[in-house]
Amino acid sequence: MARMSPDATPALSALSTQEALGAVVTWFEKSARTLPWRSDPEPWAVLVSEVMLQQTPVVRVLPAFERWMARWPTPNSLAADSPGEAIRAWGRLGYPRRALRLHAAAVTCRDHFGGAVPDEIADLRSLPGVGEYTAAAVAAFGFGQRRAVLDTNVRRVHARWLDGLDHPATATPRNDERERALALLPDDPSQAARVSISVMELGALVCTSRTPNCPRCPLLASCAWRAAGYPERSGRPRRQQGYEGTDRQCRGRLLDVLRSAASPVKKAELDNAWPDSNQRERALGSLIDDGLVTGAPTSGYRLPD
Repeated sequence: MARMSPDATPALSALSTQEALGAVVTWFEKSARTLPWRSDPEPWAVLVSEVMLQQTPVVRVLPAFERWMARWPTPNSLAADSPGEAIRAWGRLGYPRRALRLHAAAVTCRDHFGGAVPDEIADLRSLPGVGEYTAAAVAAFGFGQRRAVLDTNVRRVHARWLDGLDHPATATPRNDERERALALLPDDPSQAARVSISVMELGALVCTSRTPNCPRCPLLASCAWRAAGYPERSGRPRRQQGYEGTDRQCRGRLLDVLRSAASPVKKAELDNAWPDSNQRERALGSLIDDGLVTGAPTSGYRLPD
């Protein structure tokens, strides 16, 4: 972990928060990744990218995003296709209910917003699968609005830089955290959006969760966490959820069979995809309950029409 000893670093800088954030923007302009949803930040592209990036790393999202946008460049184009095709195109990104919600969001855009992604926060929140963070991200990055965009990366940067904590004190943002994040942004909406994406990128590339590269950080001189001696997270460490042998893996195997099939799949084919019959039946039932699979043993199983 590339942290500096507190004794080896200068005293906290007298830079104002706005000057410090300006340094982050300067760093962003030199070091940011080139990503397609940033190069052309059209609201639909931003929405698709944000849904895909939920619990999925950028390297896995990039090829799926490019294929998705080539096939469905607008909400109307996706809404005109079946939810089953959205699930099929989702491939191995994981958490396939996101594909269903994105398809449902496209239908809502078509039916209620003239085929466009809406620009009001309340309207964005009305789209299936769009919560507080995603609505703020689309408003900021797709429409250039002044919004507090608090993803995991931004919250971690704020916690370290301003609070001297390894990670945020709570699992979800508090009201005072939201208010502070908004107060940090410049009044000009386009500049505010630039600050938001810059801080987010800093958390993704430099101020990372496990191996922060503190010497590279433009906030180093004014970082409260550095000044406090980099205290570790208090309490029990968060455990990473496993995947091998889980119901999630079983669900994925069953969906793989259905994605590759052009006609309903017989129950016996699904039985061959996973050895544990009890777990397989439980996973299949959950896929049906989630709307990801339709059918019955007599007629066969398929993705939804």
